[in-house]
Amino acid sequence: MNWLALLGLDVMVARWRVAAIEGAIAVEDRMELAKLEWQDQKRYIRRVLVLAMAVAGLTVVSMVMVSMAVLIQFWDTPYRSVAGWVVAGVWLAAWLGLLVALLRTVQRAEDGFPLTRRELAQDWRDIKDML
Repeated sequence: MNWLALLGLDVMVARWRVAAIEGAIAVEDRMELAKLEWQDQKRYIRRVLVLAMAVAGLTVVSMVMVSMAVLIQFWDTPYRSVAGWVVAGVWLAAWLGLLVALLRTVQRAEDGFPLTRRELAQDWRDIKDML
């Protein structure tokens, strides 16, 4: 004898079972979306790191060479100390520019996983509406 059917609970159990299956499918979809976005995020981070290392290396080499050239050019002139301070100022300006670029890149990276966050927010709104 099926007590659930007699008590009319079989419909409720079936609904809960369907809801659990749909929830599992939704979680699976969200996990797949997060996985795809994580792959994109890793590619972006890798690209930024490689480019940053290349720019940093080339910047240091080129700035050292330009600094040496400027100091050599003005070595036997009364403008030697001015040239030294100008070289130091250029180095400082380059450092500040790179710092600003780094901060902008970090701020942009905080917006990772936009599709996953939007889907989860929509799911949360749907759950709240159902309750």
